[in-house]
Amino acid sequence: MTAVNKIVPIFSGGGTRLLAHIGILKALSDLDVEFSSLVGISGGSIVAALHSYGMSNQDLYRLAVSTDFRQFRDFSILRLLRYGGLSSGVKFERWMDKQLDGMTFADAPIPLNILATDVNGGGPVIFNKEHTPDMRVSHAVRCSMSIPLLFSFKVYEKHLLVDGAILAEDALFQDWQRDGTPNVCFRLRSEAREQPFNPKRFILPQYIGMLIRTFMTALSREYVHAEHWHNTLVINTGSASSVDFDMDETDKEALFQQGYQTAINFLPAKLQRLERPVMTTV
Repeated sequence: MTAVNKIVPIFSGGGTRLLAHIGILKALSDLDVEFSSLVGISGGSIVAALHSYGMSNQDLYRLAVSTDFRQFRDFSILRLLRYGGLSSGVKFERWMDKQLDGMTFADAPIPLNILATDVNGGGPVIFNKEHTPDMRVSHAVRCSMSIPLLFSFKVYEKHLLVDGAILAEDALFQDWQRDGTPNVCFRLRSEAREQPFNPKRFILPQYIGMLIRTFMTALSREYVHAEHWHNTLVINTGSASSVDFDMDETDKEALFQQGYQTAINFLPAKLQRLERPVMTTV
C-alpha cells in the first residue's frame, strides 16, 4: 500500500507547549507530507494561524523561543469573579494580531479553520473563510484558547466560548476540504506532577493555579476513541503543562524536539494505514 502524502493537519491543544506543534510542522516538511489547509484548536491554533499567514518553520521557532510567555499572565482575582478568568487575554490578542498584521480569514494565504467550544450546549463554533471571512484571525485564536478559569470566556453572537480543546473528538474529524483528504490530529499529552505549595501564603491563587493545571492535564490524557486512532498521533510532552508560562529556552527546545521526533518516528506508519481520497471524473 502506498502511503498517503497529503493530509489535513489538526493541531489540537498545547497552550504554552506550542513548540511541540512547531516541531511537528518541521517533521511534516522533512517527511514531504503536503497540506493545503490547516485546523487549529486552543494552543494549536496559534501555530496554525502563524503558518497560515506565511511564517516559515524557522521563523516560527525563533518567535516562540524569543517570546516571554509571562507577558500574557495579567492575573486578577476580581476579573475571575466577573468574567470567569484570571486573565483577559487582551495582551495576547494584541500580540497575536501584530504578528499576523491584522490578517482576517479572507486574507489567509493557506485556508484556516479554528475551533472554539460553546459551553451553552458543548458544540463547536468554527471560524474560517466561509463562516467568518472578515473576522481577524487573532480574535478567533483568542476565543479558541479560553482555558477555563485562566482566560475569561468570550461572547460571540449567541455563543459563550471557551477553550476548543474541550470539544469531543467527533467535532474535529470532519471532511475539512470536502474532497476526502484524510485528517491527522496531533494531540499533546501531559503527565501529572506535584506543584510547590506554601500553606503560609494566601491559598486561593495557589489553589486556582493547581486546579487549572490538573484540569488541563486530565483533559490532555483523555483516551482516543478507536474510530479515530489511526488518524491521531499523540505527543507526550512529559511534565510540561499547557499553562507553564515560566518556560525557558531549554524547556522550549525539548518540546520542539519531542514534537519533531514523535512525528518523524511514528507518522509514516500512520500514513501507511490511511486511505487516499477517491478521485472521481465527470
